[in-house]
Amino acid sequence: MENAAPVMASDFRALIVDDEAPLADVVASYLKRELFEVHLAHDGHSALTLAREVDPDVVILDIGLPGVDGIEVCRQLRVFSDAYVIMLTARDTEVDTIVGLSVGADDYVTKPFSPRELVARVRAVLRRPRRTLTHGSDPGQELSPPRVFGALRINIDSREVHIDDTPIMLTRTEFDVLAALSSRPGAVLSRRQLLETVWGDSWVGNDNIIDVHVGHLRRKLGDNPSLPQYVTTVRGVGYRMGAG
Repeated sequence: MENAAPVMASDFRALIVDDEAPLADVVASYLKRELFEVHLAHDGHSALTLAREVDPDVVILDIGLPGVDGIEVCRQLRVFSDAYVIMLTARDTEVDTIVGLSVGADDYVTKPFSPRELVARVRAVLRRPRRTLTHGSDPGQELSPPRVFGALRINIDSREVHIDDTPIMLTRTEFDVLAALSSRPGAVLSRRQLLETVWGDSWVGNDNIIDVHVGHLRRKLGDNPSLPQYVTTVRGVGYRMGAG
C-alpha cells in the first residue's frame, strides 16, 4: 500500500486502486495537476484499509485486482463509504458494466483510456450532490412530501423507497435516476436530460449508462418493462414515470 502525500492543499481526496503501478502513477499525476489529494493502493485489502483511513471523495477502482477484486471492493466500500466510484475495466463487455454498476459504482471507463477523459469523468461525478440524511438537516425545515405511484413510495429527503411496507435498497445513482423521473410524473425525459440531471451537463461518457441504471432500478422495483407499473420506456426518446 502506498499513501501519496498531496502536492498542494485540495478540496477533494482521490483514492486510485490498480495493480498496474505505472498506470496508477500516471492517473495520480493528472489528478495532482488538478490539485487533488491523491492516495494509491495496489490490491483490494489495502484499498479498503486506506479508504477507511482517508475517507476519499472519489475512488478510481480497477475491476481486475488480485485477491479481492474490484467488484468485491466496491461492495464492501458501500458499507461504510459514500465516495463516488469509477470502475476501470480491461474488458468492454456488458457483464462487466452491469455487475460493476449494480454494486454501487457511479461510472465505468474501459482500458485503454485517456487520463484527461478520466479526470473529466471524475469532475463530472463530483459535481453531483452528496447524499444527505434527514436527521442531519435543520429541524425546522419542512420536509418534502413523499412521491407516491401506486404501491411505490419515494421519500426524497430521507432517500428511502418502499413498495407497500417493504424497503427497496437502491444504490445512490439508482435513487438519483428515480428521483429525477419522479420529479416530473408523466413527462418524458430523454437520456441526455437524465444524464444532465444526475451527472451534470459536463457528462462525457456514453448515454447508454442510463439504460443500465434503469434496468437495475426496474429489477429492484419488480417492474416488468413489457407491462411497466412505474418506469415506462418511450422508444427513441427516453423514459417517463408512470404505467405504460
